[in-house]
Amino acid sequence: MSATVDHNRRIALAKLLGERDLPLPRGITSVCSAHPLVIEATLRRAARQDEVVLIEATCNQVNQEGGYTGMTPADFRAFIERIAARVDFSADRIILGGDHLGPNPWRKLSADDAMARAEAMVTAYVEAGFEKLHLDTSMGCAGEPLALADELTAARAARLASAAENAARRIGRRLPVYVIGTEVPPPGGATHALDELEVTRRDAALRTLEVHHRAFSEAGVGPALERVIAIVVQPGVEFGNSNVALYQPERAQELISALDDMEGLLFEAHSTDYQPADMLSALVDGGFSILKVGPGLTFALREALYGLDAIASTLSNDAGTRRLAATMEDIMVEAPAHWAGHYGGTAKEQQLQRHFSYSDRIRYYWPDARAAAAVEELFACLPDTIPETLISQHLARLYPDVVEKRLAPKARDLCLAAVDAALAPYAAATAPR
Repeated sequence: MSATVDHNRRIALAKLLGERDLPLPRGITSVCSAHPLVIEATLRRAARQDEVVLIEATCNQVNQEGGYTGMTPADFRAFIERIAARVDFSADRIILGGDHLGPNPWRKLSADDAMARAEAMVTAYVEAGFEKLHLDTSMGCAGEPLALADELTAARAARLASAAENAARRIGRRLPVYVIGTEVPPPGGATHALDELEVTRRDAALRTLEVHHRAFSEAGVGPALERVIAIVVQPGVEFGNSNVALYQPERAQELISALDDMEGLLFEAHSTDYQPADMLSALVDGGFSILKVGPGLTFALREALYGLDAIASTLSNDAGTRRLAATMEDIMVEAPAHWAGHYGGTAKEQQLQRHFSYSDRIRYYWPDARAAAAVEELFACLPDTIPETLISQHLARLYPDVVEKRLAPKARDLCLAAVDAALAPYAAATAPR
């Protein structure tokens, strides 16, 4: 890690941590999920390591109208804090963030209507105590181009920052920190096969900062610029339905050099799911000190649930019938809105993607009451102690910990361990050295 990167890291992460008296990490993992088992695993790991945890909700997932989870920002906070209380994790060590906050959920409306709703959403996030806001106004609304000019994007971001600042001052909350920039796919991830991704150019990153400085100043929220801690850029990291673009540090060196001209700022890396541990560490070394992960965690959870589903099938009288997978297939086919525009190919190819895509759009369906009931039914039908040989067969990654008595062979514990294993490389990459 260069001297400049280290200097910027200290300034930016100190602003993010606020008044929390904790050792400064090299970086921080941003867990973007609303699944209760993912949240529980995240909090349990943070408790073991005596760390702060950053949990983020996206604009489509959580907003003042409920989002696809049915939760408002206040609901999401209460949801997180209930889990924290159950596992005895201090709520003071939870930083809540909002991701891609902007008009995206309402982009089919006129720009005026969509931005008015985005302002209401940002206000609701601040009122609920969210401290880190990623402002993303890059998408066109009804009658506009798909992607907007930098100046208009920045002007709309400044408008949302103004709403956030006003809300925080009105209710006496700590003023939020901000992340700007949008050089990543929209919420939900890439929808196509990935070849080699274009890395953000150095001059493009500097221009992002320049136009936002101008827009914030013109909107009368210039002081908020002091609380911009990071810029979202594309370091060449992404995943699609069937493949992953791995980080190649040598391709990002020119981009990383832009931090020399960005006093106190970091890069935020989106879509880091499925990156190997050494690549995550290399990202942090290069100044990408905020690592976002979401689908990779629910993908790991789905693997564990489907492994348990196979074990239950083996132990039952109707071997071969995987009830959980069948239920999820029924739910997704009946309500295709969350996957139909993302999965292509033949009917069989679409079926495989519904369950096994890296994009993990099955995650949108776990909040369904029928899905939740099917998971509970699965847990209930499994023995209290699952045979080790079946864990070896269907949950091989977890088998060593079970055999060596570090992990109980119980359904819920195995699910939490699967998520924890997906979090482990992030913990190693961001830990102080």
